[in-house]
Amino acid sequence: MEYLKLCDSDYRFMQVVWQEAPINSGELVKLCEERLGWKKSTTYTTIRKLCQKGYIQNEHAIVSVLIPQERVQSDESAYFVKPFMAFIGMPYTTAF
Repeated sequence: MEYLKLCDSDYRFMQVVWQEAPINSGELVKLCEERLGWKKSTTYTTIRKLCQKGYIQNEHAIVSVLIPQERVQSDESAYFVKPFMAFIGMPYTTAF
């Protein structure tokens, strides 16, 4: 199973998107500058990268979410918990 995982900077960016989407990409640039201290180029690079990965879409300069925060958080939890559960001999599905 392939888990949805984001590096720290992408996760912080996605937190802004999850809170504000749908949002104009220019407004997102301003918010990322205020909240993350990012330059315009960093924000647009991250938008492009996360669009390619399928987390968000940017159509007509409107950024919207394709993968909800709950799904990413669930996958990240499973990524860490499932191997531990296997190690102690308890199937992951019975733990939750």
